[in-house]
Amino acid sequence: MPYVGAIYRPPSEARSFILQVTVGCSHNKCTFCSVYKDKKFQIKSLEEIEEDLKEAEPFAQHIRRVFLADGDALIIPQRKLIPIMEMVNKTFPNLERIGIYGNAKSILKKSVDDLKALKDLKLGIVYIGLESGNDEILRKVKKGDTTANMIDAAARIHAAGITLSVTVILGLGGKEMSRIHAIDTGKVLSQMDPEFAAALSLMLVPPAPLCKEYEEGRFHLPGPFEMLEELALIIAHMDVTHCFFSSNHASNYLPVQVWLPEGKEEILALIREVIQRHDRNILRPEAYRGL
Repeated sequence: MPYVGAIYRPPSEARSFILQVTVGCSHNKCTFCSVYKDKKFQIKSLEEIEEDLKEAEPFAQHIRRVFLADGDALIIPQRKLIPIMEMVNKTFPNLERIGIYGNAKSILKKSVDDLKALKDLKLGIVYIGLESGNDEILRKVKKGDTTANMIDAAARIHAAGITLSVTVILGLGGKEMSRIHAIDTGKVLSQMDPEFAAALSLMLVPPAPLCKEYEEGRFHLPGPFEMLEELALIIAHMDVTHCFFSSNHASNYLPVQVWLPEGKEEILALIREVIQRHDRNILRPEAYRGL
């Protein structure tokens, strides 16, 4: 498969067939992000995508899920995305679900009817990076969106009947804004009310611009237990209908998985116990953390 550059996908898409329909990220300005910096955003031609699908035909009977890469494939205009989805459905007769990355901009460019049309073609889940529920932090890291837009985008996904998965980043507000970052993030997650939510822990990896801010002393990265304080605050301030929350990404110091609201008090007690013990040996070693 002639992928362009490194390919990234959500952990839950580990067993999916990865079909690269865009190259890079349509925004690609977030200061915390180190991926896609070597790629110029482009949408692949239908001919290229068709060739990739032909290569997958010998395995087509066994493929149940497909993930459309790269960083924001939902930005593809509807007139082109529909034929891509149709080709995917035609290629894989036992297809159950298509997953895709989106952002508030790409979601809000599509109407609820547009999204329903994609759902009819088996778009089953959209992954969106909220990162922080605090607008000042989003501005600082050049996310290019607001929490209001994130909430509106989530509502549109829900209205279309598509599953929503939201990612947030522990430590993104630095030490100075750690507490407000966590509290606001929990509150915005409540308004987005996703079926799935996941916390990653900030890792400063070149060429992410935030690395330079850290090296120059303009950004102060919270420590492991400070990030766990954030994790507890986020969960404590989440008021959701029914959400599977996890922090089992390789970047995290403490993997947790919990259904909310059912398991809120139990998981908060666990996190607070780990914080109170303050034993670094309990946490994932730095050598085992990764993106």
